[in-house]
Amino acid sequence: MDLAIFDLDETLICEDSTSLWLRWLVSQGFAPEEIIQQEKILMEKYHTGTLSIEEYMNTTLAPLAGMATMTVEGWVRRFIHRDIMPRVFPAARERIEWHQQRGDTVMIITASGDHLAVPIAERLGVHGALAIGVEVVDERYSGQTYGTMTYREGKVTRLSDWKALQQDQRFERTWAYSDSMNDLPLLAHADHAWVVNPNSLLLQEAQQRGWEVCNWAR
Repeated sequence: MDLAIFDLDETLICEDSTSLWLRWLVSQGFAPEEIIQQEKILMEKYHTGTLSIEEYMNTTLAPLAGMATMTVEGWVRRFIHRDIMPRVFPAARERIEWHQQRGDTVMIITASGDHLAVPIAERLGVHGALAIGVEVVDERYSGQTYGTMTYREGKVTRLSDWKALQQDQRFERTWAYSDSMNDLPLLAHADHAWVVNPNSLLLQEAQQRGWEVCNWAR
């Protein structure tokens, strides 16, 4: 059995899940409109590799601080149905099914919060998600995070920790799929690396390393 790891944003779906989520919150009156511009500025830093993931999470989790988990779970279900599922790349679905037919374990690994990633993984029918831990205290979101961030090298750390806990499974090979230069550590860690819709820098890296390159479209 192999393990297939998919990045979420711009890999399985054609946009960024947290950006979409904040726009949904604003559209429903659950977050101030200025948070969209704040997140846009932070995403520019992400694309240049200079983002502080702590600052990003503190900003994007602020609207949930003090909210009951059951309330937010209802919001997330509506959000995924409206804004995530229509944006899944058809080729990504096919690739997930290809792995599942082989008997592989399929996981999502993402720098999004687990309040979004875990239910998205459930809707996609995959094994689970490794995502940034979003803290819950007394069944309410605190607005804080916990644990090792699934960002850059942190993805490899979390993946290695998760694999070490799978006592009843030994994965022969690991496949990794991502669109992002920030996932170079993850791609380099995998036995089979696939880059999805890469920019010029990642394309050059993939060509030098002999990685597979695929172009997925909606």
